[in-house]
Parts: sequence; structure tokens; C-alpha cells
Amino acid sequence: MKKTKGTGVMLFGMFAIIVIIAVFILAGNGAKKEAASKEIRVGLLLYRGDDTFISTLRSYIEEKAKEYERTEGIKVTLDILDAKSNQNTQNNQVDRLLELGCNALCVNIVDRFAASVVIDKAMAADVPVIFFNREPVEEDMNRWEKLYYVGADAKESAVLEGKILVDAYRKDPASLDRNGDGTVSYVLLEGESNHQDSLIRTEWSIQTLKDGGVPLEKITGGIASWERSQASAMMEQWLTDYPDQIELVICNNDDMALGIVEACEENNISFDSLPIIGVDATEKGCQSVADGKMAFTIYQSGAGQGEYLIKAAARLAKGQSLEGMEYLSEDQKYVWVPFEKVDKSNVSQYQ
Repeated sequence: MKKTKGTGVMLFGMFAIIVIIAVFILAGNGAKKEAASKEIRVGLLLYRGDDTFISTLRSYIEEKAKEYERTEGIKVTLDILDAKSNQNTQNNQVDRLLELGCNALCVNIVDRFAASVVIDKAMAADVPVIFFNREPVEEDMNRWEKLYYVGADAKESAVLEGKILVDAYRKDPASLDRNGDGTVSYVLLEGESNHQDSLIRTEWSIQTLKDGGVPLEKITGGIASWERSQASAMMEQWLTDYPDQIELVICNNDDMALGIVEACEENNISFDSLPIIGVDATEKGCQSVADGKMAFTIYQSGAGQGEYLIKAAARLAKGQSLEGMEYLSEDQKYVWVPFEKVDKSNVSQYQ
């Protein structure tokens, strides 16, 4: 059958329509990809939101996310969930965040020995995970190439703490050995029995003192779960059980040190005669140092950890590596933010 001129025009018109539709589809897909490249969604899982340091760190993370938006022009959506110290709750929260389409997960794990469930879920969804503050065991961290950790090296804080005390003792033994019997009698408050920072800070602060030649005698110690009230109650009892014997108090964090301060105030103990040491340089901890109640604390940079957590999450969400990031370990899995000493001479810089 011979084609008519009208048929040819109609076929050409249909072809033109198909081309136009294809162009719109491709343009739409391109626009979607461009929009996606300008927005990332990050799931932030907290082990316990009312923990003083974690609460402060959360604020820094939110602040750094907004700063990243301003400087990079990429919208950062933070989905923040609090597990309230329940690992099963946190596992369910991981499912929820993956369903929401998060491009990366930042996980403050409840139980550092139970990270495998979270890792399994993330691996199945091919979503990278950055653990922070509570470091999973090495075996779990090595299970997948998309697992990372941002935090501070607990050993570094403990060694720094110990060296400061060693220097003080060498300069003036009486600054720690108040009764002059040749031995520094101390008590030690630990955070948690299974938290890596607590274990390491406890071990290396004391080991550094011993290595530095400070003669030590441990009177007693206890686990106060990072909490001010528990530390205060323990110290009240110790002051009764060991009157005039305690010459040094070492605490795994500032909140517990502040509990010690409360107990000493209640019992009219002079802070000049009893050095109290903390870690974190929280707002209240720094104020206590400024007031001459705590001898010193070790600054754990919440701002620094928040900044590098967001930077790492943004890179991973965009399919990039962490190569070249400051403080990155040789294996490119850990970002270690450094500590600093905070005493009365420089505390104003941290308030």
C-alpha cells in the first residue's frame, strides 16, 4: 500500500512527541540526581540523651550540620533517636532510620559488645556506619570496609592526666602526699564496667603515675556510671570510712568529679588539701576548675568530634572516602580528636 503524505506527517509528529517525552524524562532524572547531590540524610543514634557529655556532643553535631549546610550548600537532615540505654531499642531504631532512607548512620552504641546486629542491618542496606564515643570491639570494626569511628583516644587522656600529676609530684611531693608518709593514697571513680574509655582511663592514669615514680596506695574505688549523684553518695561513705586518709581523687569524667566536690562541700573538706581530677571539660566542670574546687580536667573536644562526625558522614553519604581527613588513622577507619589539659591558668578559654 502506498504511504500518503498525511501518514508521514503523523509518524513524524509521533516521533517528535516521543523525543520530547524522552528529553523531559532525562531532564527530570538529572534534576533528581542534582537535588539528591545537594541533600544528605544522616541518622544519629544516642545511647542515652541525658548523659551530660552526649547531650553537649549532640548540640555540637547539630551546630556543625547547620554550618556544613551554609558552607557547602548541601542540606543535612538529621534524624536523632535516643535509645535510653536499651540496645534492643537501638536495634529497632536502626531499622527505622534505614527505612527513612538515611545515607549514613552515626551510632553511639549502647553496648559496645553488641554492635554486630547494627552492623548486619547496615551491611544489608549498604549504608555506612560511623560509631562515636563508645567504640565497638576491633573484631566488629573489621567486619566491613564501611565501618568507622570518630572519637578521642582514651589512653591519650589518661596518660596526659597521669603526666600532669607526675610533674606535680616531682615538683613538690607534698602537693599529693599531704601527710608526708611517702605514699599518695587515692580513690578512683570509674564510669562503666564495660565502657572502653572507662577501662582505659582507669588503667593508664594509674600506670602513668607508677611509671613516673609516684608511690601509690589505692584506698578504694567504685563504678558510678558517669553519674554525679552516685559519685557523691560513694564519696560521702568513703569520707566516713577513711577519715583524713584520702589524698587524691581521680574520676573518669567531670560529672563524677562534681559529685565528689558536692560530698566534700557537705563535709567541709578543703579543696586545697584534696586534688580532684576529671575528664571532659564540661561547662560545669570548667566552672568548678575556675572556682578552685577541681584541680584540673582534660578537655575532650565535643566541638571537634561533632565537626569531624558531620564531615565524615557527609563524605560517606556522597560515596566518598575519608582519605586526607585530619586526625585520620593509617587504616583510614578511625578519626582521633586530641585532648588538652584544662586548669585554672587556661580554663577561661574553654568556658
